[in-house]
Amino acid sequence: MSETIRPGQEPVSTTDEFLKGLWKQNPVFVQVLGMCPVLAVTNTARNALAMGLATLFVLVCSSTAVSLIRKIVPKQVRIVTFILVIATFVTVVDYVIQAISLELHKALGAFIALIVVNCVILGRAEAYASKNPPLRAAADAAGMGAGFTFALLCLGVVREVIGKGALFDVPVFGPSYQEWVVMILPSGGFFTLAAWLLLFNALRQRRARRAAADAAEEVAA
Repeated sequence: MSETIRPGQEPVSTTDEFLKGLWKQNPVFVQVLGMCPVLAVTNTARNALAMGLATLFVLVCSSTAVSLIRKIVPKQVRIVTFILVIATFVTVVDYVIQAISLELHKALGAFIALIVVNCVILGRAEAYASKNPPLRAAADAAGMGAGFTFALLCLGVVREVIGKGALFDVPVFGPSYQEWVVMILPSGGFFTLAAWLLLFNALRQRRARRAAADAAEEVAA
């Protein structure tokens, strides 16, 4: 993989750029961004996957486009230009979902259009794609999009399995299962998100303690 070395920084491969979005800088579990769709459309795994893939597509396409035009866009209008680029790809996604499934399009509702103002997408365009070459920008966007999709699936799977006793509309526990309707309601989104954030923070702290212990052992040796 190609690398770009900046003053005072270690070289980072495009693979590392992709992987950071999955764990170290996960947009939901670490940066806590894009909470509106995370809480609103994760009542089923299907809706969560659809929204995640739509966001991934817009992220990769818009970041690549922003990176390609970064040197010719005046600084005074860069934010407006970025929003126009993002809105173009959101419109494409909107029509594609509508053509594939009207039921899914209705379930996602206004949250498809609201991808335009998703802070994850605009943030990556402004903070990263506008300052890096296309390949690196695309890798960063793909990692962030994959991390966002993973987070939505984590919530959607838990809420659907517990709330409906099914996964992707396929029964899991049989007809005798007592559904927890609260998990499908908005309050269930908050409960599930809080549980996942607690788990991820615990894992990160455990990993940090291990790294500190290993470093202390190396110093002592």
